[in-house]
Amino acid sequence: GDHRDLHSFPTRRSSDLVGFNHFFRGKDDGGAGDQVFFQGHAAPGFYARAFLEGRLSASQLEHFRREVGGGGLPSYPHPRLLPDFWEFPTVSMGLGPMNAIYQARFNRYLAARKLADTANSHVWGFLGDGEMDEAEATGALTLASRENLDNLTFVVNCNLQRLDGPVRGNGKIIQELEAIFTGAGWNVIKVILAREWDALLAKDIDGVRLDRLNETVDGDWQKYQVESGAYVREHFFGTDPRLLAMVAHLSDDDIKHLRRGGHDYHKVYAAYAAALATKGRPTVILAKTVKGWALGPGAEARNITHQKKKLDVEELKRFRDVLELPIPDQKLGDAPLYHPGADSEEVRYLLERRRALGGSLPKRVVRSRPMPAAGPKVFGEFDGGTPESQAVSTTMVLVKLIRNLLRDPNYGKRIVPIIPDEARTFGMEVLFREVGIYQPLGQKYDPVDSKLVLSYNEKTDGQLLEEGITEAGAVASFTAAGTSYATHGEVTVPFY
Repeated sequence: GDHRDLHSFPTRRSSDLVGFNHFFRGKDDGGAGDQVFFQGHAAPGFYARAFLEGRLSASQLEHFRREVGGGGLPSYPHPRLLPDFWEFPTVSMGLGPMNAIYQARFNRYLAARKLADTANSHVWGFLGDGEMDEAEATGALTLASRENLDNLTFVVNCNLQRLDGPVRGNGKIIQELEAIFTGAGWNVIKVILAREWDALLAKDIDGVRLDRLNETVDGDWQKYQVESGAYVREHFFGTDPRLLAMVAHLSDDDIKHLRRGGHDYHKVYAAYAAALATKGRPTVILAKTVKGWALGPGAEARNITHQKKKLDVEELKRFRDVLELPIPDQKLGDAPLYHPGADSEEVRYLLERRRALGGSLPKRVVRSRPMPAAGPKVFGEFDGGTPESQAVSTTMVLVKLIRNLLRDPNYGKRIVPIIPDEARTFGMEVLFREVGIYQPLGQKYDPVDSKLVLSYNEKTDGQLLEEGITEAGAVASFTAAGTSYATHGEVTVPFY
């Protein structure tokens, strides 16, 4: 039907399938599992998987983007409308990347403060290459490497397209992103070509094919995707007789089906495994894909893909045939939902894999218990107001309140002061010495004010988050701390 947001549908998206079937850990064992910041535009695919698992009904899917009055599904991830499903909002652009970084950092903070065991929680951030133009998408990359966040993996879906056209028509976005992430100290894994290319690359003794790959800009790759195999033979391989000789044994159809690496399950799996094996720094996987892959020539790699809301019957036929769905022609006009059956081999496999990994995802579970009221000492001194003879600023009162809470037996260790580099401006430097500034590497230097009572004091188990001049980063920490009651089952109370 026309209510289905087809431009978002992640058809056979290898990165998600491999993650769900082999890597993303759930929380049915009582732990927090992994925290996955899903790319918002892929939400229909996750709804489809939940439908196969029996977690969502056909009626809910039919009411995609018709959530007014209850019973429908929001087009993008958000826990407000689906509080038992989505854990994190990830749209608008850039929200997911920054929050994923600060979530990974807050996981380490919780462990250092002995509030939660987060050793088995890995944070995954799924992004688009066009989204990486958003300042927040790359604004905190150095924090992740500086604090050795090897519990974090980014997966950037590099389909080379934005909404209106190519991301870098005259350039190469994957190479550009590799330079950015490498410079920021990340481990970079590129998944560019599928297995069909391996034999061709093995024959490339002179490096001529590698040179051709390196000189081909993104705009050309998009053109090759919509053209025939004969066109690709002439315009990509035909630039050098040695290249032509290497593909002489391939038909035009073979050449047309030389896939990009992001659609190769084996290579995506290998990239994920390598990411988890990397220690001491975060990893980014740059996976080259095709926008609208398997949706047919009217959508694949086309600039109009994002605006395409409906497939006609002929396109639905092609789509059905590619996915090998047993839907008869006479029913295609209604674009019916398809479920192979709860007892089918496919569904049994899905459920088996999720059971092995700790339960279905995405899933939001609130396990924390309500906190008791803070003790009378926290607020008692404020009951009588401030004497007229004593001038008091609001910040002075706030600092006093926070200090009282820090000393409360129930709340003390759960208070998270977050300061974007203006503690001294507001008279909060007293907290430096009292609770310390969180720094996973400790304080390797003797600060210039070390002989003063209120000296700068960084500790591996420090309680204060001194964020530096980043209000967006401070908000991301505030979000991670404020949602810890659900994410990890441990209440923390942020003060920004």
